[in-house]
Amino acid sequence: MLRHLLLLTALLFTTHCFAQDTIEVKRKLSGDVTEIFRALAKDVSIRQGLFKAVYKKNRIVATGAYENDKKVSLWQFYDPKGTVMQTYDYSTGRLFYEAPEDTTSHLRYLADKFLKEGDKVTKPIKVGGRYYGYLPYLNLFTLPKEYAYINRNELSATVELLVSPGGRLADYKVNLLAGDTGVPLRTINMNIKLPDPADLVFIPATLNGEPIACRIIIACIVTNAGHLAFE
Repeated sequence: MLRHLLLLTALLFTTHCFAQDTIEVKRKLSGDVTEIFRALAKDVSIRQGLFKAVYKKNRIVATGAYENDKKVSLWQFYDPKGTVMQTYDYSTGRLFYEAPEDTTSHLRYLADKFLKEGDKVTKPIKVGGRYYGYLPYLNLFTLPKEYAYINRNELSATVELLVSPGGRLADYKVNLLAGDTGVPLRTINMNIKLPDPADLVFIPATLNGEPIACRIIIACIVTNAGHLAFE
């Protein structure tokens, strides 16, 4: 009995110490998504423990855990409707699940290859899924001042990402368009020196088992704040 009591006391003491060593942090990732995680109290830049990203306060779009600011174990990613988009194990680097994609998807893929009947092609994949994983590329854009006066309903955009055969981001641009007409207004070349190096890494597209370069085109709207959001 005494042994059990001592074990329980030790467990409670450890839990109490861990709670004191970390604090909860909330951070806006976009206008609609907030990241909530624990970080070291002595250095809030180091994430430690459970993580979640929430869409409009009530829809979870990402769940997982950090260990010494490194993503570990199984993470799950969702779209804003709660549909599972992807399951990925960061500890093993294994993709367990990628949701099927159809014509309703906001993403399109262009491979600079001539395809023959019978060819087997796979698309490039961003760890994080087709919603949460692509938010950083939308958030980094700010509408140039010369377009600020235009009604947002009269603007649309596409984000264009070129992924190399080695699975690296090779080019990143935003095409501003006139509303739903698709008429180009301006192409803005974005800096590929991104704040998070993980956003440079993809699982590359393949053709008959061989990695190839591929462009990812993301259809977007321009928000009132001058950033981008999924259509």
